[in-house]
Amino acid sequence: MCAIVGIYDNDNAARLASIALFAMQHRGQEATGISSSINGKIHTIKNRGLVSEVFDDDALKILKGNMAIGHNRYSTAGGDSILDAQPVFAKYKLGEMSIVHNGNLINKNEVREELTNNGAIFQTGMDTENLIHLIAKSSENRLRDRIKEALNKTIGAYCFIVQSRSKQFVIRDRYGIRPLSLGKLKSGGYIVASETCAFDLVDAEFIRDVRPGEMLVFSEKTSEPESIQLFEPIFRPCAFEYVYFARPDSDIDGKNVYTTRQNMGKTLAQNDKNKDFKADMVVPVPDSGVPAALGYASESKIPFEYGIIRNHYVGRTFIEPTQEMRNLKVRMKLSPMKSLIKGKSLLVIDDSVVRGTTSKRIVKMLKDAGAKEVHFRVASPEIKFPCYYGIDTPNQEELISYKMTKDEICEYIQADSLEYLSIDDLKKSIGDDRNYALESFDGDYFVTK
Repeated sequence: MCAIVGIYDNDNAARLASIALFAMQHRGQEATGISSSINGKIHTIKNRGLVSEVFDDDALKILKGNMAIGHNRYSTAGGDSILDAQPVFAKYKLGEMSIVHNGNLINKNEVREELTNNGAIFQTGMDTENLIHLIAKSSENRLRDRIKEALNKTIGAYCFIVQSRSKQFVIRDRYGIRPLSLGKLKSGGYIVASETCAFDLVDAEFIRDVRPGEMLVFSEKTSEPESIQLFEPIFRPCAFEYVYFARPDSDIDGKNVYTTRQNMGKTLAQNDKNKDFKADMVVPVPDSGVPAALGYASESKIPFEYGIIRNHYVGRTFIEPTQEMRNLKVRMKLSPMKSLIKGKSLLVIDDSVVRGTTSKRIVKMLKDAGAKEVHFRVASPEIKFPCYYGIDTPNQEELISYKMTKDEICEYIQADSLEYLSIDDLKKSIGDDRNYALESFDGDYFVTK
């Protein structure tokens, strides 16, 4: 669930790209990078760490030019080496290119094996590097045609931005699984970004979402991006963007994330099957559980209270690469409001339960702080299947809802009761007008080509 951005035809391209990446830091905290292009030369800076740590004024002075692409890394393929940070840069027959990618290519191993057998040498463990080799090996005379040929051998969820020395090519897979939006910068030029929250910070006006199966070409020859429909669209946007990953102030494929999360909370309250208790307050697990908790409180008429306080200097726990780091960050990040919750029955709202370890720690923390009862409510369905389209849950054995029943999970996390949003209610909350990607909940692995 990385973040990508492209800036075209703006003299402050790299700086604007860094600002956009800062706005999308929630999508990846492991590494960040930017490639800019000037006078036929691509310059790249990338490193481990947050955007604010990597891109100071000295770094941005190096990244000159009126076009740039950038990336925040959240690893789903590859390792934690600096070589696995993006953009991925290469020199080939037609010159230089740099690529950023959000998503996951499910046929990466087969493609890599074939490329290796034919003499390719890989520098990283990333699936993104496959595209570099496929493009370089093509015999087509134009980069756009090489990209088309490479994508015909690429299966999975992807948003790519390919930057040459003078052009940018923006591609979204035929299913539109990962989000990507196009905007117009008020200071001049265009921006493409994973989320619209980036547009606000760089003062850009939203134009539209990049269509599933579409390629946009930015070049000096046209005042507006050229649109090429590469593949017939089969629209299946990822429901987990609305549940957890996207920032609440983003609009994903025409739907506001904050509103959909509120709807999830309201629907959860409407269909709560366990009402044999009287809760004193609705308490969100901050921050991603807040909108759903507000929706639940509004619908149930139970007071909303910040019974858990978050330290905002600690990043997101789910996207940490190891369980040890996730456990440590939970302890550092969340603190109970003891004077508020002591002796009270709490109805705690979280956005999802993946491995269950965080939920268990939260319940224990609240009871240790004096809560009389902790009733746990989850504003999404049970996650029973791994996602191969960009969410880092590759091992089904890690998913608590695969291993345990709801009652067993309730006992494991030591809650007094536990309820989830159903799949039908999730679709109703987001909107029944689309066929969403729900593979984490229903095991429908629909990507085949």
